[in-house]
Amino acid sequence: MMGNEWIVLGMIAGFLGLMIIGIPVAIALAVSGFVAGYIGFGPMLFNLMPARLFGVVSNYTLLAIPLFTFMGVMLEKSRVAEDMLDTIGTAMGGLKGGMGLAIVLVGVLMGASTGIVGATVVTVGLLTLPTLMKRGYAPSVACGTICASGTLGQIIPPSLVLILLSDIMGESVGTLFAAALIPGLVLAGIYCAYLILLGMFMPKLVPAVPLEERQKINRAELRKKLLRDVGPPVLLVLAVLGSIVAGIAAPTEAASMGALGALLIAVGFGRMNMQLLKDTMHGTLTISAMVYFILLCAQPFALAFRGLGGEDMVHGLFDMIPGGEVGALLFLMGLLFILGFFLEWIEISYIALPMFLPVFIGYGTDMVWLAILIAMNLQMSFLTPPFGWALFFLKGVTPPGITTRDIYVGVLPFVMLQALAVAVIFVFPSVATWLPKAIGW
Repeated sequence: MMGNEWIVLGMIAGFLGLMIIGIPVAIALAVSGFVAGYIGFGPMLFNLMPARLFGVVSNYTLLAIPLFTFMGVMLEKSRVAEDMLDTIGTAMGGLKGGMGLAIVLVGVLMGASTGIVGATVVTVGLLTLPTLMKRGYAPSVACGTICASGTLGQIIPPSLVLILLSDIMGESVGTLFAAALIPGLVLAGIYCAYLILLGMFMPKLVPAVPLEERQKINRAELRKKLLRDVGPPVLLVLAVLGSIVAGIAAPTEAASMGALGALLIAVGFGRMNMQLLKDTMHGTLTISAMVYFILLCAQPFALAFRGLGGEDMVHGLFDMIPGGEVGALLFLMGLLFILGFFLEWIEISYIALPMFLPVFIGYGTDMVWLAILIAMNLQMSFLTPPFGWALFFLKGVTPPGITTRDIYVGVLPFVMLQALAVAVIFVFPSVATWLPKAIGW
């Protein structure tokens, strides 16, 4: 047994070493897992792997990933998201911090309709950052608001994070979607409260749109634009999420209807053409292939870890942590936060979580509550330097004059606000568990 433990430790060290020298994470996972598995199991490893890989590619729930991705990419490529952002920004520009509030609101709507952080951050950054700079917003506040709002799609359903967590934790996708809805809105509300307070106490950082510019806006025309530009995406989101939460459709079925709905919206806006369809299919294929490739490459690592007694090592580690279940939860939240500085959420999900979940199953922890805590924590990995993807996405589209320091400084308050949201859910579990129980999930 001691020999197996050394193999497990060597596998983890090998994985980290391969990552440090620049090997892609998926390849590092597969290589370290195969080497350790072959040392531990011998040729039998190759008899065990096919069933694991087939289980991933034949998982009906995971079929929702490319369908929801198609829905989001179609809405982004057809510029529906751009119209929505422009209209909401115009409607709220008269408030101090109003443009920031509009970005958060659009982050909620785009998160619920696209769920793709890169698309949201790039779209919002391209459209709003030059305008925010022109209107006197502090560069750090503008960058932080855009990055944080773009990550809301990782907690507000439908979310790829929640779909994968449902598979890992053995909970239904509908249950996690229902559980994440209120926490996602609470987080958006915390962002809005922060921007409102900035507008009250530090108005020079988040000025309102000048009065002369607001007086040029035709209110009747603005109401029509709100109905035309915001109405269809909102109805699509309500239809997709409502059908899942109400139990009318399975997540995969609702995702297919969401993909069809996004197509119809693009047709209704008069923007459907072969180039749009090709771009959407290419974007969907790229994102889906990346997710599935990492899932497949994680299987030999997970198989070797479990088969060589890694779970027993983790149990022993948690037994040394004082405080029982609460202490174990705090340790897990801290560990996931630290891992988020260096790894993507999908690697954390399929490397770290399977190691730790048996401990919490043994404690009898509510898996729905734990899943939402984990999802909220993983969301922070998009904002934490040095490898926060939202920071990279925004840096790629920033106008001259915006520095990397502006982006890093700007996201720090929002990382703290996200930590506050995690603390709220930790202290008040009903924030996450009330809605699933209320609708009988």
